Amino acid sequence: MIGTSFRSEDWPAEERFDRWRELVGRTRSSESVSAHAADFWGDIRLLELGPVTVMRMSFLPTRFRRSPEMVRRSDPELYHLTLLLDGELGLEHAGRNSRFGPHDLHLVESSRPYDLGPTDDCERRAVKGVGVDFPRALLPLPPHQVHELLGQGLPGQEGVGALLAEFLVGLARQAETLQPADARRLGTVLLDLLSAWFAQLMDMEAALSPETRQKVTVERILAFIRQNLHDPELTPPVIAAAHHISLSYLHRIFQQRSQGETVAAWIRNRRLEGARRDLADPSLHGTPIHAIAARWGFLRASDFTRAFRAIHGQSPREFRLRTV
Repeated sequence: MIGTSFRSEDWPAEERFDRWRELVGRTRSSESVSAHAADFWGDIRLLELGPVTVMRMSFLPTRFRRSPEMVRRSDPELYHLTLLLDGELGLEHAGRNSRFGPHDLHLVESSRPYDLGPTDDCERRAVKGVGVDFPRALLPLPPHQVHELLGQGLPGQEGVGALLAEFLVGLARQAETLQPADARRLGTVLLDLLSAWFAQLMDMEAALSPETRQKVTVERILAFIRQNLHDPELTPPVIAAAHHISLSYLHRIFQQRSQGETVAAWIRNRRLEGARRDLADPSLHGTPIHAIAARWGFLRASDFTRAFRAIHGQSPREFRLRTV
């Protein structure tokens, strides 16, 4: 596990909001105020991924205000990106006033004042989201160009934006299992995705390094594979064609990323991991093994049994009997 967690129920009622505000303040360069401070509820996981910090948050309505005085007093020179998952937020920043709902993304910077908060401070409904804080200096794009993205809703339903949103949600979901050794690599991947997405929004993809473009291509390919593991026709040629690259280029960039593991082996291992989880799930005990195999792209039960035994040293039936 990496990072720090906070659950309001672990603290006396009179201390909860101050403790929560202290943790958020480690990266969010703003003042937090809430109409619910006296009876606050919040849950936060702070993931420190090298120079990048990811926050999975759920909390009662709270406003985040960064005044001109706070900017003059201290500027950590950070960008703050937020993916809203539930609730509504209003934002005043960089001369813009915007409202956001579930699945919207928005960007602010610490060098400018901002006022971000729920549209109804008094409604006792949890706001949920994932935030990313990262140094401006690490974004390989001109700040005056990035300024055009501040304070407005940014599209996250398709292309690199959808890939970024999926990556953030996955990080938040897997926070309990991530290890310290994963931190810097995940931070690098996240910065590459952010850079590629902003460059796409600003039509400046040529400004990115070949290395960053290659890393983003690999992440797109991995996301495509995960979404199509159930398809028995998912093969390296199909993947290459879907991404408009040659088969040889696919194999080359994939092996660089996976330290020699082939595309076909990666697909097979992810399918076997998914089947293993289903076999161990008590709620799926009544599902025939061949149905679970088919769900993960194995049309022939004998192929599934052979591959499963090679990895786990026992048949799927034996594994299920020992775990369910």
